[in-house]
Amino acid sequence: MSESNSPRRGGARKPKKIYLDYAASIEANPSSIHSFGVEAKRKLQNSRKEVADILGVRPEEIIFTSGGTESNNLAIQGVVLGYTGVACAQHRQRLCIPHIITTNIEHPSVLETLKLLQKRKLAQITIIGVEPNGIVDPKKIKKEIKKNTVLVSVMYANNEIGTIEPIREIAKIIRYYKKTNFTSFPVFHTDAVQAVNYLDLNIEKLGVDLLSLSGAKIEGAGRVGVLYKKKAVNLAKIFGGGDQEMSLRPGTENLPEILKFSTALKSAQNLKDKETKRLTKLRDYFIKKLSRTLLDKNLIINGDLKDRLPNNVNITFPKIPSDLLVIELSAKGIMASAKSACKSSSTEGSYVIKALRKEADPEIGGLRFSMGRQTTKKDIDYTVKSLSQILTKLKKWY
Repeated sequence: MSESNSPRRGGARKPKKIYLDYAASIEANPSSIHSFGVEAKRKLQNSRKEVADILGVRPEEIIFTSGGTESNNLAIQGVVLGYTGVACAQHRQRLCIPHIITTNIEHPSVLETLKLLQKRKLAQITIIGVEPNGIVDPKKIKKEIKKNTVLVSVMYANNEIGTIEPIREIAKIIRYYKKTNFTSFPVFHTDAVQAVNYLDLNIEKLGVDLLSLSGAKIEGAGRVGVLYKKKAVNLAKIFGGGDQEMSLRPGTENLPEILKFSTALKSAQNLKDKETKRLTKLRDYFIKKLSRTLLDKNLIINGDLKDRLPNNVNITFPKIPSDLLVIELSAKGIMASAKSACKSSSTEGSYVIKALRKEADPEIGGLRFSMGRQTTKKDIDYTVKSLSQILTKLKKWY
């Protein structure tokens, strides 16, 4: 027996690892039963538990998706399809079409999905307008709840103007309705994609049944999403395929990105209080400096000044196209946006700004500045100075 094939002293030689499961996955597939798959499954479940611990829920209530858009779609379509399958056997015909309540400033992945369901006659939609400060009145939601209302979907924080919606108050209204009407509906969903870095994600405190997250908004996170689903909520799958993710989200899990996500989410929540305090001061300084420097430019601050994300400043200059300001700022090395990146290719103005002021020019939206961990006071000073120069330059045309 040659030395290379001889047993190690004190025991058998450790076998070489040979991977012959490339048809299942380039990297180990968590659904495989060999040792590589078992190890991948362990890592996946560990990440699931880390996310669950942050939200204060059970690991089996965490579903990994491709991002916030898929999480929102799974929440909304899943509730509608799950309800439609049983409702007609229990109620009169007019209750078979489920009713959904939302607001007019939701992310496109919510509003467009709801409009599509309505167009296909799969759901009735009530869209409630927010107040001029960008915050929805919970009483208006209470007023619209019907016997066939299966879902209420209100975002935690708006992606354009940064307003923080009264999720806890809405949750209390929904809980009271369920209790007094002896029903499990409506289910309460919140899109918490923008809230993840700065707001409390504890599900018990929020009182929601479904919550969407996205790694795209967390520094260092993987390109994946999460949907929290309360165990008691009946959710139908919206894709055909395998039995991954509690049989609700078929397809091999993106393990490398999921591992990044859970680590980054933990880091973001650990830094939450410190960063919120720092950015709130920076945000208020930014707004104050803008107001003083651009006093004669008819500056409008969009959204509530208090109940908003600490990193968000959204402004409007009447008559000046927001896209033009974004381009001018970009030429000076400052990257801002005019509206949601998901609607940036649209030629229409911001529907969120339109929701705040009905008289708003459809071509004039908001100019959004969103700050992060790398943003400094010097960055703000340079931005305000540059914006002042740009407005002076444009004054001859507008």
